[in-house]
Amino acid sequence: MKACAIIVAAGKGKRFSDEKDSYKQFLMLGGKPVICWSLELFENLAGIRDVVIVAPDDRMGFCRSIAKRHKYGKVKAVVPGGRFRQDSVYSGLLKTAKDIDIILIHDSVRPLATAGLVSLCMEEAVRCGAAVPAVPVKDTVKLGNKKMFVEQTIDRSKLWSVQTPQCFKRAVIIKAYDKARKDGFVGSDDSSVVERLPHEVKIVSGSEENIKITYPEDFTLAEAILKRRGA
Repeated sequence: MKACAIIVAAGKGKRFSDEKDSYKQFLMLGGKPVICWSLELFENLAGIRDVVIVAPDDRMGFCRSIAKRHKYGKVKAVVPGGRFRQDSVYSGLLKTAKDIDIILIHDSVRPLATAGLVSLCMEEAVRCGAAVPAVPVKDTVKLGNKKMFVEQTIDRSKLWSVQTPQCFKRAVIIKAYDKARKDGFVGSDDSSVVERLPHEVKIVSGSEENIKITYPEDFTLAEAILKRRGA
């Protein structure tokens, strides 16, 4: 099996503090840029052959320098992102080799994914064609109306919070993105693009530690997790 990981690092953190660089993926975490944690994970995972970084126009040189300085030999391309995340992913897909079997799409601001989680997701993608890591929703979920009154309490037993990396057979994700672009569809994540082919997406057990850095306080939590791991 030959796999390629696309690291999506083109977005700005609109919900992040104005006092900090809006590119959260390039801020320091545990002594190195956030994106490096994902790059190191994929660099050391035997099942992954190639890595493609999707970066902002003004940070492409920085990403190339990171790959060179840290000797991330699997990085085959650094490509510019698009206006929306879906455009950025498509830009990365176009740079994947045709002989690749599995494509992983991973948010650069999820620096704490583990080799075990990635391997499990890849294995299920080989078997089912599409797989995503997710954790059960813990909180009670309410459906509200425009006037901010509760309309319904949702049964959370079937609800999942989806993470990345999301893994797909290359033929499946390419077909899904081509269809989405043709139809003008914009999904909330990559698996939603695949679902409308239609194609089943397998849920695999994610990790509560596989957090997405969204707010400044998430750095404190990420540092604590890394410390507990001894990283």
